[in-house]
Amino acid sequence: MRFLITFILFATFCNHADACIPKSEKEALRQFYISTEGHNWVNKWDFSKPESTFYGVTIANNHVVAINLSDNNLAGSIPSEIAGLPQLRTFNVFKNQISGKIPNTIGTLKKLQILNLSFNKLEGFIPESITELLELKSFELHMNQLVGEIPSRIGNLKKLQRLSLYNNTLRGTIPQSLYTLVNLRVLLLNSNKLEGPLSREISNLASLESLGLFENNFSGQVPFDLEKIKTLTEMNISYNKFNGITTNKLAKKDALNMTMIDESGIAFSLPVIMNNTAIAVEE
Repeated sequence: MRFLITFILFATFCNHADACIPKSEKEALRQFYISTEGHNWVNKWDFSKPESTFYGVTIANNHVVAINLSDNNLAGSIPSEIAGLPQLRTFNVFKNQISGKIPNTIGTLKKLQILNLSFNKLEGFIPESITELLELKSFELHMNQLVGEIPSRIGNLKKLQRLSLYNNTLRGTIPQSLYTLVNLRVLLLNSNKLEGPLSREISNLASLESLGLFENNFSGQVPFDLEKIKTLTEMNISYNKFNGITTNKLAKKDALNMTMIDESGIAFSLPVIMNNTAIAVEE
């Protein structure tokens, strides 16, 4: 009887404090701390105390559900053991000094909704396993040193509202699947090495509010279909190799009025015509 009472009190305390996380999650936090040089963090973790006291860690229902460690002097790399936090919904390490590659195991965090690894020194490819995070709403990797292409199955992330990959060295074309992200509000791909045409299917992004393609190598005609996106209020697609004509309406939306770069690196403005004429030509 005494054992039973003790057990009930312990379980009640754990449930109330939200601190009794599984051993596997404790180990995942420890490995993350070691791998990102926790001894140099601004706000360190004290492993002699409950995990509920850890700076930037949120625990709910006895599981780690969020890590928010922006601007905390993290370095080193993200360990593969991050997969030991299966209930994680937010992982934010914005503005640190983390280097190395993004581990493939990050794709096992099936409940992740917010992933912000921006303003670090990450390198290598964006792992294809990212496209398995079906609950993801915000995905930010800008201001890193990433290479390769945007994952071809990025369109799997149907709930995605924000995709920010600017200021890396990404190459290739925009995956066709990206044009199926109907909930996307912000798409920032500027300052990379992306190329090829911008598909007319861009108009499928009916919720898009902000579009940044500035400073890439996109070419071909700027699709007039951009005018069909009624929610679009901010756009910068200048300093690419787009050619042909554009409409007055689109030129006014663009931050630099459709200033492009020719093969010699000389800036020029796309010829502007009246909207109704442009639409007639497109059709």
